[in-house]
Amino acid sequence: MFGSIADRYDAFNHVATFGQDLLWRPRALWALARFRPAPVRDVLDFGCGTGALARLLTVRLPNARVVAVDFSGAMVRRARAWDPRSERRAPRYAVANVRRLPFPPASFDVATSAFVARNLTDLGEVLRELGRVLRPGGTLLTLEVSEPASAPVGRIFHAHFDRFVPLLGRAFDREGPYRYLPESLRSFPGPAQFVDALRAAGFGRTQACPMSLGVVTAYLAEASSARDARS
Repeated sequence: MFGSIADRYDAFNHVATFGQDLLWRPRALWALARFRPAPVRDVLDFGCGTGALARLLTVRLPNARVVAVDFSGAMVRRARAWDPRSERRAPRYAVANVRRLPFPPASFDVATSAFVARNLTDLGEVLRELGRVLRPGGTLLTLEVSEPASAPVGRIFHAHFDRFVPLLGRAFDREGPYRYLPESLRSFPGPAQFVDALRAAGFGRTQACPMSLGVVTAYLAEASSARDARS
């Protein structure tokens, strides 16, 4: 499904969000910088799609190695087309399954994703796998669509997300995949429940940062230290 929309994925998102998607990722990285002031050497961007967040990471963290993976080969090919392999600071892209990442334990200081979590069928398993590849004290950043706390905002949000987005998908000749998007939110936990899922997966300090009146949320979580893991 995601392979079928790779060629128009970025353009659709810009139109569907009225350009707000261009602001959410930078804001999420600002939240990450406040949550984790420590230096970053190695970053994993999982479910990287066309590489929008991975490219931004190379700008915000110029001294870090950025590895970006996605389950969809078409998305990875699209991301590579944006970033010539000859460019030294370009992210390193690969096809990989986030449920079983091809990296040894404690490989990364930071793991990030944007609009991926609600597509995962076993959220707990994935969160534990991310905790495995993060170094002790490492940070997980997940940016995701969320249910607004305000009822009036929620009604406006659902009118847009549940009705306008699929219609826009029809205009892009991709109605099926974009009808799936609002459906994917219905089974996704709300902010408080997602924070509980992070803690259940072994993460320690957590934070939820709502944006745009709560229609998206940046979740931050700290991987357990070696002492915490032993206890």
